[in-house]
Amino acid sequence: MNELETKNNAAPPRNDWGSRSHVHTLLLMAVTVAGIYFCYLLAVPFIPAFAGALALAVLFAPLHRWLEPKVKYPNLAATICVLAAALIVVVPAMFVAERIIGEAASGAETIKIMVESGEWRRSLDAHPLIAPVGHWIERQFDLPEMVNNATSWLTGTAASFVQGSVLQLIGVVLTFYIFFYFLRDRGAALKWLRSLSPLSGADMTRVFDGVNDTVHATIYGTFAVAAVQGTLGGLMFWWLGLPAPLLWGVVMALLAVVPVLGAFIIWIPAAIFLVLEGSGGKALLLTLWGAIVVGGIDNLLYPMLVGSRLKMHTVLAFISLVGGLIVFGPSGLILGPVIFTVTRLLLEIWSSQNTAEQENDKAG
Repeated sequence: MNELETKNNAAPPRNDWGSRSHVHTLLLMAVTVAGIYFCYLLAVPFIPAFAGALALAVLFAPLHRWLEPKVKYPNLAATICVLAAALIVVVPAMFVAERIIGEAASGAETIKIMVESGEWRRSLDAHPLIAPVGHWIERQFDLPEMVNNATSWLTGTAASFVQGSVLQLIGVVLTFYIFFYFLRDRGAALKWLRSLSPLSGADMTRVFDGVNDTVHATIYGTFAVAAVQGTLGGLMFWWLGLPAPLLWGVVMALLAVVPVLGAFIIWIPAAIFLVLEGSGGKALLLTLWGAIVVGGIDNLLYPMLVGSRLKMHTVLAFISLVGGLIVFGPSGLILGPVIFTVTRLLLEIWSSQNTAEQENDKAG
């Protein structure tokens, strides 16, 4: 009898989801999830600043690692990197933005005068082969009204840019503020992420390396190459005497960032415009420059700047960049590829763990 009582007492307790410990665990999980969600809502306004700070931190991490043992003060090393980034990024951006606003307004006024005076129609009539296209456009669209709307939009955009300069300045200051702490506390932050993650140390290192490679590839392989393409296109516009070369150079650079699109969307209509003007030689030169130099620079520079760090399929690159822009705005150009890369790596880790478990089951 005593033996039976002992066995009954030693029987494992049943899995009761209504027990006090389970209720506490579920409550803790619910509060944690709610806290994470509300923290996300609080962080949403600062996502652009976080994305910019992340990109700068990855790019300037080698400089910070080199400076830190030399100056022996973490705050000073991070401050030097922040000042260097400000000189390299902010000053040129402010100069370009100011010039673009002026060129956009001037270019819009020039186009408005050409349409209102009928100069564009006379240029088309001088070429019998394409004159019918011009007449069809004139019948289908109210060009003066469209140009007036576009001019008003550009003027309003320039005004809103100036009015919003204070908010933009706050955003830039916040980006560099976060950038400072990303550099100074990089080691502690990575250690904290490792402590929270259920992944092994090797898998977390793989994820961190993937994020690092993605940011490098996005900045150097996408933005840097696009900037070179825009610069080369803008210089050719300036040399040929085309209007607003800086504006169109920036537009070509922005279009070159997005896969499938490219600088050709700008220089092909410009070449057609030169043909209509009677400048066939300039049109041929622009076409050759755009097709061979501007179009080919991607194949030359991308392997040099990125190497084997990241080779994302064109479709995935398009979805990550354009989808990132739609969801996050300009900061999506960084966040989109990073999210794609982290998700891909997590799926690969999950797949490798499942494969290892299946092999162990077969061996057992």
